[in-house]
Amino acid sequence: MAITSAASRLGTEAFDESPRVELRLNATKEDIEGVIRATYKQLLGNDYLMAAEKLTSAESLLRDGNMSVREFVRVVAKSELYKKKFFYNNFQTRFIELNYKHLLGRAPYDESEVSYHNDLYHNEGYDIEIDSYIDSVEYTENFGDNIVPYYRGFATQTGQKTVGFNRMFRLYRGYANSDRAQVEGNKSRLARELGTNSASSIVGPSGSNNNWSYRASNDVSPRKNVGNAVGIGDRSYRIEVTGQLSPGYPKVRRSSYAIVVPYERLSNKMQEILRQGGKIVSITQA
Repeated sequence: MAITSAASRLGTEAFDESPRVELRLNATKEDIEGVIRATYKQLLGNDYLMAAEKLTSAESLLRDGNMSVREFVRVVAKSELYKKKFFYNNFQTRFIELNYKHLLGRAPYDESEVSYHNDLYHNEGYDIEIDSYIDSVEYTENFGDNIVPYYRGFATQTGQKTVGFNRMFRLYRGYANSDRAQVEGNKSRLARELGTNSASSIVGPSGSNNNWSYRASNDVSPRKNVGNAVGIGDRSYRIEVTGQLSPGYPKVRRSSYAIVVPYERLSNKMQEILRQGGKIVSITQA
């Protein structure tokens, strides 16, 4: 990982410590079940899966050795299950962001990547769009036929752009969070910064005890954000907010953001957020 010492604060230590899930020769029954669970977890964005939703036919082919992990991934990504969770109810740009996250383990690097997949879907259809990730050189080099895709965006790898590290945090909101339970709903997380070729500061997931921000640059030193205010004591709190009206005209509701404030300003800041129509999603000690 690029910033190893901050892994626990940023909520990524689970990925550093977890081995890659691979279907090897002479795999045991438990190994195969682990591959199936890991594939569902990765492709469904940690969303809850009911027993009736499982793709039993594809699972059987994988268990019998008649299907590779890559083909099992393809079946899941083309399934009605995947479409119901991520395709039908999301904006197209959000769907493409999730395809990058689920199938390639990273965030889009620039607007041209999103535009390419948007055109591909409209001209060739859903199945070709999914195939374009799974049959890509990038997928083959990183996962091959038998490794379950994983979040590569938190690691330093040849060919990966630094900005992808920042953008991955806009798609990843915590180890216990799912891609269908985030406060920003079905809206794109990266459209603005991809369009302006910029990178936002990193705000760690809720519950990661994080009060640090990072920007993609040659300087990877952490800088502490205390909401542009200094408190009397040592205590500060991180407030995660969604739906707040921006100041000025026209009135536009902001997407979710987080701010760290001293204890002395906590009550006043909460009242200010509520007056502006914001919803406080969480308050944690920073």
